[in-house]
Amino acid sequence: MDLLFPVSIVMWVLAAAGVAWYVATMASEVTYVTLADGRRQARQLPVLFKALLPFAQNFYPLMRGSVMRGVVERAKVKLVQGGFEGLLSAEEFVALKMMLLWVIPDLWLRDMVKRRHLSIQKALPFVLDLLTLSVEAGMDFISALQRNCKLRKLDPLNEELLRMTKEIQVGRSRRDALREMAERVGQRDLKAVAFALVQADELGVSIGAMLRIQSDQLRARRFDRAEKLAAEAPVKMLGPLMLCIFPAVFIILLGPVLTQAVKGVF
Repeated sequence: MDLLFPVSIVMWVLAAAGVAWYVATMASEVTYVTLADGRRQARQLPVLFKALLPFAQNFYPLMRGSVMRGVVERAKVKLVQGGFEGLLSAEEFVALKMMLLWVIPDLWLRDMVKRRHLSIQKALPFVLDLLTLSVEAGMDFISALQRNCKLRKLDPLNEELLRMTKEIQVGRSRRDALREMAERVGQRDLKAVAFALVQADELGVSIGAMLRIQSDQLRARRFDRAEKLAAEAPVKMLGPLMLCIFPAVFIILLGPVLTQAVKGVF
């Protein structure tokens, strides 16, 4: 009995050290996705996800029902939109949902999709301007896309354009590649541009003219969004004002009165 307590303490310390080593190893591991041209781009997963992924396959039998298959398919769409295709499978993600109270992975993935869409939204008008100038200077659309992908840094928009150009190079039609990119990404502005280019291709309209129209429309929408955010700023500032400034004013004005009242009592 005397030896049992110290032995149990040592076992608990060793177990804690093993868990700490495992978590540290997972945290230091860098994860990548493979782009269309073979390059690898870093994608960081939460440490908790990395630590639990080895246990994900134990939950695969629970996904065989029709209801769970729908959950898996929706997760697959969101993972592609978030840029994690090839790094985190839909089955692994649903297994993480089962291990982490279901909601936490969804909140993380929703935030990743939102960030990726915002990056595409910000970069799209600038890319359209470059494509418009290139096409109007006499370059064909695919060559302009390739030149854009070569000169710009690898951001989410450039990754998707690079994938689209590679699909066209291997024999896919430009219309199908544009439609596939629009559905795959799911970002509103990019979908509008892609479908406009598909219509221009079907109707024989000049690609340069269509690009310029879309660029002007995106710039106008960006200006409208900026005006909307500016109009919402006073309302958003009202809460901090109520919580911070008004109590401070109250204390400054009534502080001396309260001090004198306390002195009078004691």
